[in-house]
This record gives sequence, structure tokens and C-alpha cells, in this order.
Amino acid sequence: MSGFWIFMLLMDLLIPLLMIGLGKLLAERPPKRINGVSGYRTKRSMKTQETWEFAHRHFGNLWFKIGLVLIPLSVLPLIFVYGKDPDLIGTVGAAVTLFEIVPMILPVFSTERALKENFDEFGNPL
Repeated sequence: MSGFWIFMLLMDLLIPLLMIGLGKLLAERPPKRINGVSGYRTKRSMKTQETWEFAHRHFGNLWFKIGLVLIPLSVLPLIFVYGKDPDLIGTVGAAVTLFEIVPMILPVFSTERALKENFDEFGNPL
């Protein structure tokens, strides 16, 4: 087995595995107190304790699910370049990483929309 191919596979699995692990953690055990250091921190999520917990559950669940979907989508392109030129493996690996960034960021928009649909501007439930 090509050492570089294995390295690229592991690097490309980092984002989905982190999304799965952190998603589960944020959904099940968000930071107890609203803070500016850790957790899902936006102006809307930090309004009240209820918005804080809601945002973490929503965002964490999305990250967990997206991470699960990203695993096969991240491995598949690398299967096609197994045993090929290291430059090609590196290019495909980099493309996979760039692809993973988009679904990593998208849950922010969904979470903000869900907060807006469920809470008023002061963080009170609708």
C-alpha cells in the first residue's frame, strides 16, 4: 500500500470524523454557560440560555449527520487514484478537502434560520 495514499486518506477523513465527534458532543453536551470562547457562538445563539442550547442541538445534529455522509464521499475519490502518481493523489486529496469545507460551513446558515424561526429578536420562544 502506498504510504502517501494512506496519509491522504487519513487527512481527508479528519474533517468528517471531527464533524461526527464534535457534532455529537455539541448536540448532547453543549457548553453549560453562554461564553465567547467555546461552542456555537453567534449573536443570535448567545441571546438566552434557551437559544444557546437550541443552537447547539441543531448545529450539532447537522454536523453529525453531514459528517456521516462525508465519510464515503471523501473515501470514494481516493479509491480511484489508489496506486497512481503521488501528484495525482495529492491533487485529489486536496480537492476532497476543499469539497468538505462547504458542507462544514452550511449548517451555520441553517442554524441561524432555525433560531430566527423559533425565537424573536430578544431570544424569546415564538
